[in-house]
Amino acid sequence: MSVTSDLAELYRDLHAHPELSFAEHRTAAIVARRAKALGYEVTEGIGGTGVVARLTNGPGPLVLLRADMDALPVREQTGLPYASTAIDSGSGQPIMHACGHDMHVTCLLGTLDALAANRDEWSGTVLGVFQPAEETGRGARAMVDDGLFERFGKPEIVLGQHVLPIPVGTVATRAGAILSANDSLLITLHGRGGHGSRPEAAIDPIVMAAATVMRLQTIISREIGATDQAVITVGTLHAGTKENIIAEEAQLGLSIRTYSPELRAKILDAVRRIVHAEAAAAGADREPTIEPVTRLPVTVNDAVALDKTRAALRAALGTDQVQEIPAFPASEDVGILAEASGAPLSFWFFGGADPAKFAAAQQNGTTDRDIPMNHSPYFAPLADPTISHGITAFTAAARAWLNPARPGNPLPESFPAE
Repeated sequence: MSVTSDLAELYRDLHAHPELSFAEHRTAAIVARRAKALGYEVTEGIGGTGVVARLTNGPGPLVLLRADMDALPVREQTGLPYASTAIDSGSGQPIMHACGHDMHVTCLLGTLDALAANRDEWSGTVLGVFQPAEETGRGARAMVDDGLFERFGKPEIVLGQHVLPIPVGTVATRAGAILSANDSLLITLHGRGGHGSRPEAAIDPIVMAAATVMRLQTIISREIGATDQAVITVGTLHAGTKENIIAEEAQLGLSIRTYSPELRAKILDAVRRIVHAEAAAAGADREPTIEPVTRLPVTVNDAVALDKTRAALRAALGTDQVQEIPAFPASEDVGILAEASGAPLSFWFFGGADPAKFAAAQQNGTTDRDIPMNHSPYFAPLADPTISHGITAFTAAARAWLNPARPGNPLPESFPAE
């Protein structure tokens, strides 16, 4: 079975028309229409813009396959003929599928197609979950709170995959913690505004912010042991309106990545201590405020379940193509679906980078420069064979957990490229 031109065209269409979190109306409508045409029972509007596609095919386990749908506020610079030029009507921000969620949607729809077309070979229930708002960390929780498992049943397994700029045809995963927890914070430092010519009559929140940013870096370098893993990133800093005006306040946006509750608590305490101390050192009239924006748990693969899933991936893709990956300090909310349902999670990355370009970059030591990472304005997985391999992996994993309709039923063969 090969990837049809229809699926490749779908991917290009989704890429050209990205939508931000909880605004995935066009994407959700396309998903619903296509899943219905494949014979699935489709329910829209779960957790806002989420879509659930259910196909019951005799007795057997319920297997949940998840794809996320939302894009990012990034101006695309790939130069692709189907590059996004979308602008968010509310904020005026450019939008791009800079994390590959368009690829995830395409692969899950292709997987639902492959499973529906071979119903004589398996039994059980397939639950395709097209989730909104992964980028804000709120979409999975929104679907759970909207009765996802009460309405559609609790799964035997939660399966999820994510495209990564590793060579096409490879899969990377690990048992235990595979992705970090994430705490996003909005910090507001309150100064006292004034004229730029008389700083002595004001309290400058930009200087306060600069000192805070620099001091926050010492948490990792001076307060965390060398054997622990953590990341603190100040991703936004907003202050001021004009060069000769001292602003009233400055805002910092922080992202904190950790792998244990103890380390998380230690870092959050250190952030609070430093923020309040720098405000006091600047003589601020008002205490700073620290607001939580996003809280995502560590993504944990169940070891026993992953063994079963990984065996299926090896059978479908080849043993050498299924690789071990170290814990990766990015974050996901797919684990919320597993935690809320009580089911184990099997989550893996699949490659979207040109193997020849990747090998050349590795040889030259320029992988970070020449192979754009997720969230980059240059991030662009190969449309095919990434799609075909993504469908192969997802279908094989699903079939491993569904009941075979007859003894000795083989896993699906790898889909060749067009």
